[in-house]
Amino acid sequence: MSTLILHATFFGQIVIATFQFWRLVNGVAMPHNLSSGFWMSNSFMSWVFKSLHFQGFPKNLALRNMVLLYKYNSSNIVSHEIGVPSPPPSPFSFPSYIHSLFLFTLPLLHNSSALRSILLFLFFFFYFMAPALEAQVPQDQESLPQSNNFLNSLNDATHRSKVTVIGSGNWGSVAAKLIASNTLRLRFFHDEVRMWVYEETLPSGEKLTDVINRTNENVKYLPGIKLGQNVVADPDLENAVRDSNMLVFVTPHQFVEGICKRLVGKIREDAEAISLVKGMEVKMEGPCMISTLISQQLGINCSVLMGANIANEIAVEKFSEATVGYRNNREVAERWVQLFYTPYFIVTAAQDVEGVELCGTLKNVVAIAAGFVDGLEMGNNTKAAIMRLGLREMKAFSKMLFPSVKDSTFFESCGVADLITTCLGGRNRKVSEAYARNGGKRSFDELEAEMLQGQKLQGVSTASEVYEVLSHRGWLELFPLFSTVHEICSGLLPPSAIVEYSEKLPRSF
Repeated sequence: MSTLILHATFFGQIVIATFQFWRLVNGVAMPHNLSSGFWMSNSFMSWVFKSLHFQGFPKNLALRNMVLLYKYNSSNIVSHEIGVPSPPPSPFSFPSYIHSLFLFTLPLLHNSSALRSILLFLFFFFYFMAPALEAQVPQDQESLPQSNNFLNSLNDATHRSKVTVIGSGNWGSVAAKLIASNTLRLRFFHDEVRMWVYEETLPSGEKLTDVINRTNENVKYLPGIKLGQNVVADPDLENAVRDSNMLVFVTPHQFVEGICKRLVGKIREDAEAISLVKGMEVKMEGPCMISTLISQQLGINCSVLMGANIANEIAVEKFSEATVGYRNNREVAERWVQLFYTPYFIVTAAQDVEGVELCGTLKNVVAIAAGFVDGLEMGNNTKAAIMRLGLREMKAFSKMLFPSVKDSTFFESCGVADLITTCLGGRNRKVSEAYARNGGKRSFDELEAEMLQGQKLQGVSTASEVYEVLSHRGWLELFPLFSTVHEICSGLLPPSAIVEYSEKLPRSF
């Protein structure tokens, strides 16, 4: 009976593959129920093979395919749980479609020469044809934002969204690379991605912008990585945003307000923004999140994207996740998800802008503390304690500042995952470790200039801004870790004081 089920499922895959090829040739979008059936069929085959113990086939290869399927499909499950579907890989994408079709049916090869012939033909056909076919596959309209105006404009070049990345550092260059790969693939974006570059003169005497446009590589901040031929560097901020309706902010947080002032009256009325910036501004009236600053200055909607994202790892296409935080407009969130989503960069969405943004901001303060622990060689137990207590203060600070922040946000990629990653391998941890090893005798400014090659250290300035909020609101005693980090960074306490703060821990918030 199990073999019969297996054969039936296999032939179902062939029928769907045939239909896919027919719709490709005729330019017909795939019905949503059939598209869902395709992915359900893969999941069902996974269950069948698990129950059959892979019919004696080598388990390491079968297990590898199970992991591949989970990697490409699990993000859809998570996204649907929070109400924002992330787009599945193209049905002609070799890793997602052909791997499942080929490896799931390998146990049949020793039973049927006919099936073997059919399978091998399909495998090699799609292997060689996949790149060309994938570029032509019409998008499943059910996976696109559910706006009639938006759907009706997909085939109208004048209504395609145009993207500008504001910032060209390490993370900004990686963001441009991610976006450029999708604007080429998705018909409702203009191919070209503009990237505003703060102009610098390289040691060779050449302008950084000229080198980026000639080599397709940011040789200073992301050397060795091609950004995409459709990425165009522009040193003129106003020109870079001209005609763009999707603005991606990726600059150090202390520069955002000045940039926004330059852009007032220079952007499209229908523009929307997303902030990848980690930090906050402290004003007379209180703390102001960067997304709020952008919205207020430019009069546009601003979402955020945060996550466990070490830029250099994403640049070489190592698997990573991120979270888009949005306010009320699900359509906008879906559009940002589609702009960033790739098989190796999985993006989900959460309706909690402040929660997502504060996670990305406050984790840098905790990472500074983790670096002190490393520099003093206090061990992994101490570092784990710092991370746990840091997460506790992150959550408490966020909810006291913005009661609408959701507990679930801290378990997204922007929360505990980003905290762990930053405390283990981020630039804030690296520089604060060096600070502790030198006994606090070398300033953070000096270490930043020496170690980061032009990149900016966010944790120290964020610790100062958080301390100002705590002091103004009388919360210092409630947040001993945050307070101690600032006092160490300011030279008021030695790095060893990082473990002494525990005596001041409040019993509860």
